[in-house]
Amino acid sequence: RVLRRARRLAVARVVPPLLPRLLRRVPRGVSYINVGHSNLTPRVLKALRGRDARIAVLIHDVIPLEFPELQREGSVSAFANMLDRVGRWADLVIYNSADTAARAGRYLDGRFETIVAHLGTDLVPPAPAELSEGMPPPAPYFVTVGTLEPRKNHGFLLDLWDEMGPEAPPLVLAGSRGWRNADLFSRLDAVPGHPRVHEIAGLTDGALAALVEGAAAVLFPTLGEGFGLPATEAASRNVPLIVNDLDIFRETLGDIPVYASVSDRYAWINKIKEFAGATAAAREQNQYQPPTWDTHFKTVLRLV
Repeated sequence: RVLRRARRLAVARVVPPLLPRLLRRVPRGVSYINVGHSNLTPRVLKALRGRDARIAVLIHDVIPLEFPELQREGSVSAFANMLDRVGRWADLVIYNSADTAARAGRYLDGRFETIVAHLGTDLVPPAPAELSEGMPPPAPYFVTVGTLEPRKNHGFLLDLWDEMGPEAPPLVLAGSRGWRNADLFSRLDAVPGHPRVHEIAGLTDGALAALVEGAAAVLFPTLGEGFGLPATEAASRNVPLIVNDLDIFRETLGDIPVYASVSDRYAWINKIKEFAGATAAAREQNQYQPPTWDTHFKTVLRLV
């Protein structure tokens, strides 16, 4: 009941006149949990404090401040202002990883409690029938999952495929086109373009699961992540991973992936060729135990 009331408060920014009436129905001392980086306005926070609410905020990442040159126009200042309000008003800050906590600590000041709670991983059954015609491509193929935005570093993969030439295996870029990525989009749209590279968006969860499960490996050359949920999902499906050598992946995935810095193209190409030559039957079962939502909420609600 308390969470339902808290969610109702989240609409206050959209329908401001409702806020006083909603607050009159909220008991004093209620816990307000904000998990979306949104509606953290001075109006809402001040009103909640007026009801002696305990305010908890989940911080996903501080990527807009770490990579400002890769963000949408106006988003960096808006994010910085939001983070400043969290520091001034929050009683509890929930981090999705220890890496996020360490990075946020460079920007976030305030007298609040903190807790790290990894996100849970729920696996959807694969639904190959929901894939479009021509998908998946002939095996062995490789997949990368994520919005086509600069931080995800898809251009790096295109460079590798250019270098491997006509003998390169198929590569699937699974994700919608994002922002500030005109060079990548020009390369994808070029004629004849990259005949071994396939761009696909709008997949259902089941179709994406089928695409990932059939891959020789899933590739994540990303420059930064707050948690990296697609990588934990791939590991949970026992699909090999090649990832940029980031602290967050070492925290959440341990020794499951192959780590290769994006400064080392030679290592990436060698590993891609190695996985392309391996058979699915030879794939070793990893020992990865993904975090669960049950553990996440037990951790969070214990302090809220």
